[in-house]
Amino acid sequence: MVCDVHYMTHSDGTMNPFENLRLEMRRGFLVLAVLASLRTEQYGYTLRKTLNDQAMEIDEGTLYPLLRRLESQGLLVSQWREEEKRNKRFYRLSPEGKKVLKQLLTEWDGMSSSLNEILKEQHHGAY
Repeated sequence: MVCDVHYMTHSDGTMNPFENLRLEMRRGFLVLAVLASLRTEQYGYTLRKTLNDQAMEIDEGTLYPLLRRLESQGLLVSQWREEEKRNKRFYRLSPEGKKVLKQLLTEWDGMSSSLNEILKEQHHGAY
């Protein structure tokens, strides 16, 4: 899997650590959100709207390359169909995609649980 990371800088040219880490973390969340959203078939526009409605904003320049990459990895299947007099490409999880999503969700649950435990151990308000 290839993940392209673009580092953000302040106007004075120094790196912005928070923004860089936020973007890095968000990339992983978006992959999981896209896979989970495609348990039911959707085309690109409705998928983007669904994600945006859930505060997982994604622009077209990020979504469509991600969909193509996931399809090339065998995790999605797509089909062109005419709907409302327009050709639209519908995406859904492949059988392999369903398997990988289940594995990723198990991994997510474990990491989330571990992180919650670590955060509980920290002194509240120490941030």
